[in-house]
Amino acid sequence: MTERLKKIHDMAQRYNQLGVVQDETVAEISAAIEARNIPPVRAMSGIEIKAVRLRWKMSQAALAMTTGMSVESVSKWERNESKPNKAALRILNTIEDKGPAVFIL
Repeated sequence: MTERLKKIHDMAQRYNQLGVVQDETVAEISAAIEARNIPPVRAMSGIEIKAVRLRWKMSQAALAMTTGMSVESVSKWERNESKPNKAALRILNTIEDKGPAVFIL
């Protein structure tokens, strides 16, 4: 949480205790702060990428489509010939944590 958000949150809590700010407002501020807590991107080795793909029963083609990359790129990641960029890693991290279904609309 940034220092500015922390100050706003603390102030809202103090005013809430005084009866000036409603509980719902403090809850909304807390939810907005929590939404900003995005975990850092975790690097993954080729073995880890393949393990995630197999765990979720995805083909290389399905993983490529989900990450917006080519099948060749996924194959190279799994063989440690190249590394995914941060955007692809963010998607891979999400698949590892929550499964590929989060990307289905």
